Amino acid sequence: MLNVTDGRLLWGAVVGGPLRLTSVASPRRPFQNPARLVPLAFLIAIAVGTVLLMTPLARIGPEGAPPLTALFTAVSAVCVTGLIVEDTPNYWSQFGQVVILLLFQIGGFGIMTAATLLTMMVNRKFRLRSRLVAQAETKSSSLGEVGGVLRLVFIVTFVVEAIVALVLIWRFRLGYDHGWGEAVWHGVFQSVSAFNNAGFSTFSDSLMGFAQDPLVLAPLMVAVVIGGLGFPVLYELRKAPRAPSRWSIHTKLTVLGSIGLFLVGFIAVAAYEWSNPRTLGALDWPWRLLNAATQSVMTRTAGFNSLDVGAFQTETLSVSYVLMLIGGGSAGTAGGIKVTTFFLLGFVVWAEIRGREDAVAFGRRISTGAQRQALSVVLLAASAVGAGILILLSATELPLEDVVFEVISAFATVGLSTGVTADLPPVALITLCLLMFIGRVGTITVATALALNERTIPYRYPEERPIVG
Repeated sequence: MLNVTDGRLLWGAVVGGPLRLTSVASPRRPFQNPARLVPLAFLIAIAVGTVLLMTPLARIGPEGAPPLTALFTAVSAVCVTGLIVEDTPNYWSQFGQVVILLLFQIGGFGIMTAATLLTMMVNRKFRLRSRLVAQAETKSSSLGEVGGVLRLVFIVTFVVEAIVALVLIWRFRLGYDHGWGEAVWHGVFQSVSAFNNAGFSTFSDSLMGFAQDPLVLAPLMVAVVIGGLGFPVLYELRKAPRAPSRWSIHTKLTVLGSIGLFLVGFIAVAAYEWSNPRTLGALDWPWRLLNAATQSVMTRTAGFNSLDVGAFQTETLSVSYVLMLIGGGSAGTAGGIKVTTFFLLGFVVWAEIRGREDAVAFGRRISTGAQRQALSVVLLAASAVGAGILILLSATELPLEDVVFEVISAFATVGLSTGVTADLPPVALITLCLLMFIGRVGTITVATALALNERTIPYRYPEERPIVG
């Protein structure tokens, strides 16, 4: 067995079966644990971004941005959320917008993933510790797959962003008579933002000006979906694209769950907003279907909107709460508790209803460790969202539905808003910053820490069953 103790590798005997890792944090080197490196790296990126956005070069006007505005924007960008307190194209200069783009590219790509990928490209091999750090960000199912996943991260990220950018540049240039420079900037910014599920836009009304343009909405939806599936899923789909029977439970849950959630969102938006004159009701039926589909995709952490979210019916907002909180696939650019977490717990509940001891999905038993990790992530989410709602209700006079929407949007790193973000007091903005950071980094940290700390205890306590429910 291989033990990782106090930052040093101690070799023991490997007796059959898979290699086993036990991580013990060292008091002398506390940040060698990937569960601590990931949030530290994100904090460094946020700090650098805040400083850059506070410089006069980053803002349109004679002075730099106030510290809280710069901090909120940097957190939103690095955590690929998209919530803003100032209109991006009218407040930030070209330099400021470039900084924002770089921040959400870094956040989406994953700081630890990028660092490990560069190490692989230079050294052409991994040290075990580097692989562990990469695994913390990519959620690879085994150490042997990390190299392949990282290559796929690099290829998919830049290939998808480049293709979508070219389509958008062509559309902005020929369809909207933008100059080449303007078309290139809008196309690249929207493409990178969409793939990273960031939600930032160089248009003040996001995508509302393109509500009847499938050549803009469709490529962005494709980029959002690919980025939100998660790189381990893309890696597995590449190996067996036409053999679903060979897919892992994770891939099956992510793909089928994403399709199901898209259909739920599409039907809900179309049903509740079809006759709303402030949203779908103002459009012809083909564009109503297009925008219902767009909103369903974007609600699950992308942050763009082609409809006025503030004009949504209460029922639509309620469905959006659920879609935002679930989010996208693990180890992708999407946020939320993740599709696999939600549906895995669904199988656990179904097994309990049927009186089965084991939770089974697609002919495979779900490990108790995975069940505990899923419950931990959901409990973290519920606690963070609940605390955030209480703080915003105490600090503002906003209606409950707007507060709930804003808090879930921040925690799930969605970026959609009913239009209240810019008017929030400082304590509410700081609360949203914490929620965005916890939502992007906290769930990764918790899941990784739980996985790395798994160990076999040579004894068990007597069992007792408390009354539940």
